[in-house]
Amino acid sequence: MTEVDLATLLARVPLGWTLVRYESRPYGLSRRDHADGGAVSVYAEELGGADVVSTNVYRTAAGDVLRPCEMPAEKVLDFLRGWTPDR
Repeated sequence: MTEVDLATLLARVPLGWTLVRYESRPYGLSRRDHADGGAVSVYAEELGGADVVSTNVYRTAAGDVLRPCEMPAEKVLDFLRGWTPDR
């Protein structure tokens, strides 16, 4: 995945807490920006379930760097590609 793709996926995630759906299940999705936007934390927790998605993204001069928290990067990327706003 290129930096542009990750940046696009990240741009979809609103600041603060948002109710979303992923694989037909409800999640609370949170985004916090740090260091004047130089780092972004994304955390999603399945509501009524046990699934969690957590990552930090560091925005460097060389591009965005994905650092998942104790899970495979593909799990994080699948979530970032697949979540939809809850209606």
